[in-house]
Amino acid sequence: MKQIASRDNPTFKHLRALADDARYRRSENATLLDGIHLLQAAVAAGIAFKRVAVTANAMERQEIADAVSMLASSGCELIELPEPLLRALSPVETPSGIVAEMQVPALQTADQAGDMLLLEAVQDAGNLGTLLRTAAAAGIKRVLLSEQCAQAWSPKVLRAGMGAHFALQIAEQCALSEALDTWSGAIVATSLAAEARDIFSLDLRQPVAWMFGSEGSGLSTTLCDRATALARIPMPGGTESLNVAAAAAVCLFEQVRQRLKG
Repeated sequence: MKQIASRDNPTFKHLRALADDARYRRSENATLLDGIHLLQAAVAAGIAFKRVAVTANAMERQEIADAVSMLASSGCELIELPEPLLRALSPVETPSGIVAEMQVPALQTADQAGDMLLLEAVQDAGNLGTLLRTAAAAGIKRVLLSEQCAQAWSPKVLRAGMGAHFALQIAEQCALSEALDTWSGAIVATSLAAEARDIFSLDLRQPVAWMFGSEGSGLSTTLCDRATALARIPMPGGTESLNVAAAAAVCLFEQVRQRLKG
C-alpha cells in the first residue's frame, strides 16, 4: 500500500480536486466516493475503482479491510493517508476513513416506457441526493437534470443518495423542455395555483414525467406551461410549502400507492 503524507503530493492534489471542484470532476469524468456502505453499493452495481485511500485506523475495521483486499485483487491502487488528509477529502464531518476514486458511469439507454423525473435548478446537494434516492425507491429509472442543478455525481450528492445513483440513468445539463417533446405520457408539476388539483385526486397509474424546481423559486414558467396537470399537496397544518425533496416523496409514493392498489 502506497503511503502519502504530504498535501503537495500530486495524487493527493488530484483526489482533493475531485472532492472539491465540479469542473475538474467533469474534465476527468470521475468522482470521489466516501464511506464503506456506499462503496459496497457501488461494487454490487459493478462499478470499477481506480484507487482507494484509507487510514490505518479504518483498516482495523473488518468490513473495510475486506473491501480493500477485494479492490486490491482487481488492480485498484491502494493508498494510506493520515487522518487529517483523509478528512480533507471527505464531505462529512466524521469520515468513515475510506474514500475511493471512480469513473462516472456511461449513460445507458433507459426504458422509454417508464416514468421519469425532471429536476430544474435544484442546487442543494442534500436535496438532490434525497430526490435521487426517493426516485430509485419509487421505481423511477430516468432522471434528467437541468444545467443549473448541483452536480449529480459530486461526493456530497453521492453521500445523500446512499447508493441510489447506481439504480438510475442520470442525464445532466439537459434542456428539459426539449426532452418533453417526444414524451407521450402525463406531465405533472406541483403548484400552489388555484387551478391545481389535489394530488390524491389525480390518476397517476399511467406513465408520468414528474417536474420539480428549485428550492427558492420552483419551476420556471417555461416548464410549468408544459405540464398536463398541476398537482397541489394538501397541507392542513398551514405550512406554506414543503421542501422539494419532501414534496417529491409525497407525489412519487402516491403514484406507488395507486399502482399497488390497482
